[in-house]
Amino acid sequence: MIPISDSVRSRTTPYVNITFITLNILVFLYQLTLNTFPESRSFLSELDVFFFDWGVIPACLTDRFGFNPETNPRALAFLCPEGERVLATPFTSMFLHGGWLHLIGNMVFLWVFGDNVEDAMGHARYVVFYLVVGVAAGAAHIFMNQNDIIPAIGASGAVAGVLGAYLVLYPRATVSAILPIFILFWIPFRVPAVLLIGFWFLLQLFSGFAAIAATDVTGASGGVAWFAHIGGFIAGLVLVRVFTVGRGRRGRLRVVSGGW
Repeated sequence: MIPISDSVRSRTTPYVNITFITLNILVFLYQLTLNTFPESRSFLSELDVFFFDWGVIPACLTDRFGFNPETNPRALAFLCPEGERVLATPFTSMFLHGGWLHLIGNMVFLWVFGDNVEDAMGHARYVVFYLVVGVAAGAAHIFMNQNDIIPAIGASGAVAGVLGAYLVLYPRATVSAILPIFILFWIPFRVPAVLLIGFWFLLQLFSGFAAIAATDVTGASGGVAWFAHIGGFIAGLVLVRVFTVGRGRRGRLRVVSGGW
């Protein structure tokens, strides 16, 4: 299911949400300029190095905070960002994406749901909220994958936090969505936001624990950091009221008719 629009209309222009989307697109366009062919010495391409420099590498952070991951020290020395820069990666990783579908999928969800969360919180609070839930998502991924040396990238965890906040703020909203059938055919429909987001979260839970059962080690499978999504969503559910304190009626539901 791909959301297209929702029944909630913002009273303010979502400057912050637009800025986040723009930053993600600009960073991805920069990624397209990087060489994707591995160099003979390091076996890493320019794009790989970029991801290792700015993505979240769980073993690098667990080592940095003294948890002594079961990872070859030489591998850590070679792959981890130098010095204190590793501490910035939980933030920078939110703006990196592995491909067009990864980027577009995240930005569509952020476009549909983020403007209303920003409207409820206000611009400044939304900036902090987005970054906090993104870091919480990264922390959940690190906790479940403490020895992993593969960089985790993407806005998915932060977007998951936005979905959690939206669910609390607008439980009676409806969403216009499409269900793709093959490539050129899709079915349009409307669905309560609580069902669409609830189904999405249950899918993350099932996939995350299925990955653990399959590998008996981590919550990542097929290149997807399921527990980053789960952690970000729960952080959004828990923290949304903190970021809407004192906002009064702004956070109340404003539903308009229309759509399919």
